[in-house]
Amino acid sequence: MATDIPVFLDLAITIGLVIASGVTLLAGYRVIRGPTTPDRVVALEAIGINVVAIAVLFALRTGRGFFIDVGLVLAIIGFVSTIAVARYVTEGDIIQ
Repeated sequence: MATDIPVFLDLAITIGLVIASGVTLLAGYRVIRGPTTPDRVVALEAIGINVVAIAVLFALRTGRGFFIDVGLVLAIIGFVSTIAVARYVTEGDIIQ
């Protein structure tokens, strides 16, 4: 825990980390048990968004800006992979 974070902000970050982690686990269940492929794609996108949120919250908690960069890179990779999977599901091919 960074020493210059107020107690209320530290509590809010901790609650955010717990919620984001829980939602990530629930989305992981949907990836495994999803009835259709689009359900699995949406769950993977939710996992990607939650991992970015966890990285940013961890950066706020520890005071290390490096994790903000990690979150940005993960967001870009998640966006590109979602577009690729969506094209594969709709058209059957990623590259035309």
